[in-house]
Amino acid sequence: MSGNRLRDRVVLVAAVVVPFLVALLLVPFRDELSATNEALILVIAVVAVAALGTRAAGGLAALSAAAWFDFFLTHPYEQFTVENGGELQTAVLLLVTGLIVGQLAVRARTLQGEVTADQADLARLEGTVRLSEEGTGPEELVEHVRGELVQLLGLRGCRFEPVPHAGHGQPAVHPAGRLPRLEHGGTIWQGLGTDDAECTYWPDRWPDDEVELPVTGGGHPYGRFVLEPVPGALPPLQARRVAVALVAQVGAALHAVHGVGAAEG
Repeated sequence: MSGNRLRDRVVLVAAVVVPFLVALLLVPFRDELSATNEALILVIAVVAVAALGTRAAGGLAALSAAAWFDFFLTHPYEQFTVENGGELQTAVLLLVTGLIVGQLAVRARTLQGEVTADQADLARLEGTVRLSEEGTGPEELVEHVRGELVQLLGLRGCRFEPVPHAGHGQPAVHPAGRLPRLEHGGTIWQGLGTDDAECTYWPDRWPDDEVELPVTGGGHPYGRFVLEPVPGALPPLQARRVAVALVAQVGAALHAVHGVGAAEG
């Protein structure tokens, strides 16, 4: 089981258990606290779970909070029955408020993750551009980008395969054979732009095979990075586009070294 799946399952369990424990802790104080205050405390528990989990976890936490509020904190106690109309309204408001606030907490966490990812992607690009501007050799730049691709795309491995005597007139497809290709837009195709009768597209999952990311500079192919993905869902589209941009820096560096020969070829 992957780490993310295990974490999601743990959070789903917490969505049921945490409101239960909070409601249980409130039992000694249920004659002193108003139903509104008890409900607000349970809403905080819902937010805490939702901030760590998915929308499903947030919704489940809201349902759990409403159920345990009814069971432990409304008359008659220890029954899923509400006799007081005011307490029934509070229970319904707890459920609705928990659902809304829980979803907002999940959304806020998602946005925070996106901002963090944006900053990390920008740092990767800036670091690679800086190395290129400092005159780092193509071999060192290739190794740097190879490591960045592994981290950025969550790969098992990655290697660079140069095109022998790359230059003008070399074929666009690496002589080692055709693989599914990560295109400039971040999509993965096989057979796109070739003479193949059919094309294959992977919209949301990695292919079972390795994937190539071509390296070109000045319109000339210089090789490819061969990606060894972990089976499963594709990384975000932005991450794939950043990967293409990183590899473009390698293509520019290789063209700066071999461009004269390519032009003469």
